[in-house]
Amino acid sequence: MSDKPERISLAGRLRTNFLTGMIICAPLAITVWLTFTFIDWADSWVTPYIPQRYNPAYYFNIAIPGTGLLIAVVGITLIGFLGRNLVGRSIVNFGESILNRMPLVRTLYKSLKQIFETVLKEQSSSFKKVGLIEFPAPGTWAMVFVATEVTGEIAARLNEEGEEMIAVFMPPTPVPTAGFLMFVPRSRLKLLDMTPEEGAKLLISGGLVMPDWKPAAGNIAVAPVPVVTSVK
Repeated sequence: MSDKPERISLAGRLRTNFLTGMIICAPLAITVWLTFTFIDWADSWVTPYIPQRYNPAYYFNIAIPGTGLLIAVVGITLIGFLGRNLVGRSIVNFGESILNRMPLVRTLYKSLKQIFETVLKEQSSSFKKVGLIEFPAPGTWAMVFVATEVTGEIAARLNEEGEEMIAVFMPPTPVPTAGFLMFVPRSRLKLLDMTPEEGAKLLISGGLVMPDWKPAAGNIAVAPVPVVTSVK
């Protein structure tokens, strides 16, 4: 005789439906909220500097979300276009020469410019690889994002033993906005196949959202078949 399926109570069905609805609605609601929060933040910075005659809200008598963000994107793109030609490059160099004469401002400007050039430049490999290092003790592994190869004085100091060092960034969970900059030997770094986006999801979820992974055919370890010998 076949066993009868277990009957689910009304409270159990309501609980299951509620959890299913939360799985559907919560990510959508949070995504919409974050999107409009970012748009409002951009508008609050840009809209006050838009001349009244160029502001659509002046003609329609209503605030149009995203106007400031759109104008900021167009303005930044236009500045980038002008900065790539000879005249624009000359203006940028003149402005940088003024900033370089200011004691405190020049240090801040040079540091920020170097960071943005490293992260945003084309063909950049910074933070495009995810890896594992042993931290905080042997046998315990932490996920890191590979920043770049170590150069300059740090490389000269750390490469004395002949092993190349790699700069990695280890963010905390569940908010990876801060973390530790660490220099580890290349041999101690285990690179992963997951993308930085998948690594960020894994961190933010606290290990709950594991990315799918299918090992390559050549990397699948085949367990040895035990040999059984007959004993007479």
